[in-house]
Amino acid sequence: MPKASEIKKNAAIEHNGKVLIVRDITRSVPQGRAGGSLYRMRLYDVVTGAKVDETFKAEDMLNFADLSRRPSMFSYIDGDEYVFMDNEDYTPYNLHKDSLSDELLFINEETQGMSIIIVDDVPVAVDLPASVDLVITETDPSIKGASASARTKPATLSTGLIVQVPEHISTGDKIKVNTSEHKFMGRSDSK
Repeated sequence: MPKASEIKKNAAIEHNGKVLIVRDITRSVPQGRAGGSLYRMRLYDVVTGAKVDETFKAEDMLNFADLSRRPSMFSYIDGDEYVFMDNEDYTPYNLHKDSLSDELLFINEETQGMSIIIVDDVPVAVDLPASVDLVITETDPSIKGASASARTKPATLSTGLIVQVPEHISTGDKIKVNTSEHKFMGRSDSK
């Protein structure tokens, strides 16, 4: 049984008789009182899809729910459903766009290293890799000789995500983006 401070995003926990997926965690340290950190978690009920906000003390014990992760790849969009294909047995997994939220900013046909999180034979979330490669579709022109500059400029990527990039990066470049911090990491190794 892990402590609340050990729970990570996309973990499945059992709380109040329900299986919940952790979508977001914010840590706060209240001033003027004895005690440790508080962890406010945005949770989603696996069965109903209802949003639940809970606050736990750092030392509160929580139970992990049984879940499995299946390596998958994005296949296509069917209305409001995003369809992913299992890399091993080609099982299709449908996830509603509302349950994906931030993950949509990193998903395209070329995204590698994703996993579908399954609880009780139901796909509930996408686990993204630490970084993804995306193409810049729009940014200001690069400035000649700006490679040594530490200044940045906004760049719109193929999925609609906007990140700050160094001035020497230009439209059409493929870059590596950190999925947890939404930040530029460097040029992509792949072409």
